[in-house]
Amino acid sequence: MGSADSDHIRQLREAVKLSPNNTPLRRALAEALLSSGFPAEAVVEFRTALSALPDDTELKTGLARAFFADGKNSHALVVIEDVVRSAQAPARAFVLHAKLLAGIGEVENAVEQYKRGIAKDKTAGDFEFANRLGIRAEPAPEARPAFEPPSPFNSDNSESGEISDGRIRASWEREETEAPAEVERPKIRFDDVGGMEALKEEIRLKIIYPLTHAEMFKAYGKSIGGGILMYGPPGCGKTHLARATAGEVKAGFIAVGIHDVLDMWIGNSERNLHAIFDQARRNAPCVLFFDEVDALGASRSDMKTSAGRHLINQFLSELDGVSTSNDGVLILGATNAPWHLDSAFRRPGRFDRILFVPPPDAPARSAILRLLLRGKPVEEIDCDAVAKKSESCSGADLKAVVDMATENKLKEAMKTGVPQPIRTRDLVQALGSQKPTTREWFATARNYALYSNQGGTYDDILKYLKL
Repeated sequence: MGSADSDHIRQLREAVKLSPNNTPLRRALAEALLSSGFPAEAVVEFRTALSALPDDTELKTGLARAFFADGKNSHALVVIEDVVRSAQAPARAFVLHAKLLAGIGEVENAVEQYKRGIAKDKTAGDFEFANRLGIRAEPAPEARPAFEPPSPFNSDNSESGEISDGRIRASWEREETEAPAEVERPKIRFDDVGGMEALKEEIRLKIIYPLTHAEMFKAYGKSIGGGILMYGPPGCGKTHLARATAGEVKAGFIAVGIHDVLDMWIGNSERNLHAIFDQARRNAPCVLFFDEVDALGASRSDMKTSAGRHLINQFLSELDGVSTSNDGVLILGATNAPWHLDSAFRRPGRFDRILFVPPPDAPARSAILRLLLRGKPVEEIDCDAVAKKSESCSGADLKAVVDMATENKLKEAMKTGVPQPIRTRDLVQALGSQKPTTREWFATARNYALYSNQGGTYDDILKYLKL
């Protein structure tokens, strides 16, 4: 950075100190830092300015540009995806979005976004980048959604039943789909789940009490059933909690993954989903658990083809119990990315309770460690001390720590021929090699909570991060 730039930035810093609430002045400082090669410092200034003007698209675009310049492409993509949905999005926001999309291999969408940008303002173009995309000077196409999530429905002629490689299959020619998964009868209870007391109480109120106190709920006109959506970083016990819920009420449990529903043939995915709901209804009371529910219920506005939208409409119809009652069917959904879920799923009667599943706190981590160490040869284990050193760790992270400590002890036993119990220091040593996996998730979730928090959906994230 040259001396003139240094003087300019120094003057801007002094001015901001004298007038910290002057947003245009802080924006000027952020832009100066960015253009002078200090993107990390620019990020700080853009964020401070956004705290005063959270809906300012120019400031959001500046923050995304700073993230991009700092090599934090995933952070930049989260922010810029929010910006380009706005009617006030500046031209350079679309150009930046195009660069980020190209970076993750979505070239076709990158071309579309670039053309949207230069249609707004030709001076926002990047000739070198356009050449790499093979873009020639031509009228911009009609705008359409910025991106489409990976989906087996990405065919060009889904309305007619034609698959992308030219195969055509009519509905009456479809192969029989596999039978839904067997209904489990989980043995685990809430006592087997460390921590999560507030979440357990919410599930008791929504799912367990209506079953155990059916007459009382019927007296108030409350039906037995309904849905809860759990979201949060991976590895924090959403699936384990769902199984424990079924075990708590001695209900059946059906775990539904993407592969249980999605099918390459048009119409089969909807039929698979209907069969799964029917199986749960026949086995009521039954807990129907959808893992990665955002993959099945992605926002319809982000889909190019009708097949994906048809599946979501089928899902919503099943949740509503349009043709058959869902009385006794208890629906739990889990997702790491609730911002990709279609908003219609959050309406009353569907997933009307949205619960944030954070990383376990210190007492919960201690309880999880005790559960994980159950049945293992241990001695002098101070779980509370280990828990204090494992801040931000998920339950999965703690399991990895215990597994690592166990493997280290096994290696020692193989060398000496004498098995030794696991001690506190063994867990602390293993903890040093295990970085919390939740931090990357919070880096993304934080931006959604700050800049895409319509209706306060993600207030729990802000509260957890103390923002």
